[in-house]
Amino acid sequence: MLRAISVLSIFLVLAAMALGGPMLAAERVTINLVTAGDQNMVDLFQNELGPEFSKANPGITVRVVGTGPGDAGSQKIIEKLRAQKNAGKESWDIDVAIIHEIGASWAVQDGLLLKYAPSASTYKYVTSASAKRALGTDVEGYVIPMFHSQTVLAYNPKYIPNPPRTFEELVEWVKKNPRRFGYNGLKNGMSGVSFVASWLYWKTGKYHIYALAGPYDKKYEEDWDAAFSDLKEFNKYVVITAGNAGTLDMLNRGEIWIGPVWVDMFYSWMADGRMDPNMRLVLPAPGMAGQPMYYVIPAKAAHADAALKFIEFATSPKIQAKYIVEKFNWYPGIDGSHVREYLSEDAWNRLFRDVSPSDLVKYGKAFPIKPYYNDMMEAYEKAMR
Repeated sequence: MLRAISVLSIFLVLAAMALGGPMLAAERVTINLVTAGDQNMVDLFQNELGPEFSKANPGITVRVVGTGPGDAGSQKIIEKLRAQKNAGKESWDIDVAIIHEIGASWAVQDGLLLKYAPSASTYKYVTSASAKRALGTDVEGYVIPMFHSQTVLAYNPKYIPNPPRTFEELVEWVKKNPRRFGYNGLKNGMSGVSFVASWLYWKTGKYHIYALAGPYDKKYEEDWDAAFSDLKEFNKYVVITAGNAGTLDMLNRGEIWIGPVWVDMFYSWMADGRMDPNMRLVLPAPGMAGQPMYYVIPAKAAHADAALKFIEFATSPKIQAKYIVEKFNWYPGIDGSHVREYLSEDAWNRLFRDVSPSDLVKYGKAFPIKPYYNDMMEAYEKAMR
């Protein structure tokens, strides 16, 4: 995992890059790409996407800096952009950034991003709701998703030939099969947080308010006591696992038969031989939460045109198929139907056999906006005492 670095460190790294060699010919451009995320994100851009893009565009070189995993990595990027805006700089030295939802929300609210997406040739492939709103902020036009990481229910068809396909069916199934469903609550991993948020959406019918449009108002939480009381009753029949990996491990050993998992983690375990290849997935109605990462261009990027070319390249169906789907088992940032022709039948079936692109459009939900998220965490802990 990449250690998060300070805003000053980012300045120093980019400055060193700029001064590290003689000026190139006028027609040559170097774009600075800064990404949040784990080391695998840095490796992807530095070792694969960057060189492949430069090979197709010989006049453009890509330099890569990583800021670390989680929301903190995105925060480092936003802090740097704010600093350059506040300093009145006419040209900013980040050309492409890859950030989480919270980063996109902050950046749009602070006027830090270029509304570039409608001019991208690949924007016509984007259909996800996450390209329009991020944690209650209107981000449409400012972002193109790089990928979508989705939670689903993984299940063992040996024991469950017909899995529950709605939350109502899941509750009924759990009561008939006690301690065969497992999730990790709120403290041990985000698949559990997703399950709780999705439960809240289902019970209240207020997904649009909690995750998309807002507004934040305590009055919209008035039915939470009943929702969490029902969840506490549900929890009497389930196993609380030791984390994202703990849920997968218990599934693989047959200790539980069904539970919420991250799709990419599930298939990575399967590729490594750590998961029974017969396991299946289902995305139940009315949906479960997931999250994207976004490509953005800062408002005063020094090389905005070259940055746009890179994003068009990285979000093209062929590249999304090769790297996002084949290599990392993520769902593509663009509509999955556009990547199919570039995937082998095996690769397509692996990722979309159980959860189709249309399922993702209908049932892929966002996490709650920050105030509701914080209240949810507190309300869950209080209710489960």
